[in-house]
Amino acid sequence: EVQLVESGGGLVQAGGSLRLSCAASGFTFDDYIIGWFRQAPGKEREGVSSISEIDSSTFYVDDVKGRFTISSDNAKNTVYLEMNSLKPEDTAVYYCAIDQYGLTGKTSSCPVAVYFGSWGQGTQVTVSS
Repeated sequence: EVQLVESGGGLVQAGGSLRLSCAASGFTFDDYIIGWFRQAPGKEREGVSSISEIDSSTFYVDDVKGRFTISSDNAKNTVYLEMNSLKPEDTAVYYCAIDQYGLTGKTSSCPVAVYFGSWGQGTQVTVSS
């Protein structure tokens, strides 16, 4: 069974940092694209970043470019999202998910939720001003 578990969220002041983890079981990352998403109260789930374990490419939406870094550790079957210079508008529940069927190709792009699955339970990130 494919399972993803997010962790690392918390409460941080504006300008602070957090590192989110997405631990996978039931499969290995090697041939997939993994995406990070977030959902703020009253808003739709939006893609934040993705990493392709096929060609090692990464993608960031403009809002987080230069502040967030996505990486993976295949030995640990874990993907990370390092978040720096956090802003109150980054407050959301953060999710990771996998493009299990290769619907988004081999190269990272803006992750679109409908193409991803095996969603974790999410981890809350709250940034105070």
